[in-house]
Amino acid sequence: MNRPRATATPSPTIADLLASELLQRLRTLSHSFCSTEGGSHGPDHSERVLHTALTIGERMGGRLDILAPAALLHDIGRREESQSRGRICHARRGAELAAPLLRELAYGQAAIEAICHCIGSHRFRGAMPPSTLEAEILYDADKLDSIGAVGIGRAFLFAGQIGARLHNPELEPTATSPYSLEDTAYREFRIKMSKVRTRMLTSVGREMAEQRHAFMQTFFDQLTRETNGILP
Repeated sequence: MNRPRATATPSPTIADLLASELLQRLRTLSHSFCSTEGGSHGPDHSERVLHTALTIGERMGGRLDILAPAALLHDIGRREESQSRGRICHARRGAELAAPLLRELAYGQAAIEAICHCIGSHRFRGAMPPSTLEAEILYDADKLDSIGAVGIGRAFLFAGQIGARLHNPELEPTATSPYSLEDTAYREFRIKMSKVRTRMLTSVGREMAEQRHAFMQTFFDQLTRETNGILP
């Protein structure tokens, strides 16, 4: 399938991007929007998505200069989504917020449209599926941050914030409620995290998701053995 590309200009290397003044300005903007989110969606999330997106993009020949700003700005609409209790879609709102910021940074119109499409489609729950390679890569990078070792850490972080138990493999996850004592990291794994590998859009994303899924399975199996006092 031939996907539309932003322009035909060469993409810089990862090292070039990470050392650039432009990326530092983008990082400052990203942090200004995301610093109050904390938990799983603070500035560290955007930084991880940035590095994952660049890694996938380099392997797949994606436009790294499109992926870098898209990754750093992909969640800048999340604060408004939280304040609206979900009535505002943070992906669509993020794309709206990003456009004038990118113009101020002297991005051309074609690049702005490509970046904003990545941001607007990274949630992919509505009428705007990713339609470019870069948008598919950002989608995968964002989802990959919810699984593997990082995903486990995020799940326990959330469970601790709401006061959930450490582990509850004896319960059927679908019979328990979110935001309750039983909303454990294991429940999150069974209900959400275990399904992420089937939703990847790129070949590299699928490969990485399978590796991270295997690690999660190993981790929770070991956690169950330890909590039950089972010998190795």
